[in-house]
Amino acid sequence: MGCYSLADPTLQVPLDEIRVDAKLNFVEEPVEILEREFKKLKRNRIAIVKVRWNSKCGPEFTWEREDQMKLKYPHLFSDVSS
Repeated sequence: MGCYSLADPTLQVPLDEIRVDAKLNFVEEPVEILEREFKKLKRNRIAIVKVRWNSKCGPEFTWEREDQMKLKYPHLFSDVSS
């Protein structure tokens, strides 16, 4: 799946599925947390989560640091067990 210009006359996407910023760039948002794991980093363990994104251009799933995702998107963690 490739990226498309908003000026592409053949592209039809429902407007309620598109979020853009002030410069008309597509805004990717996380949709849900799918998995949780711990990674060892030297002597520390960090919690990471597998995130599903509403991606149109990039990867649909990524692994992110749990603490950073909780700061930006706390609503995603309301149903995730610790």
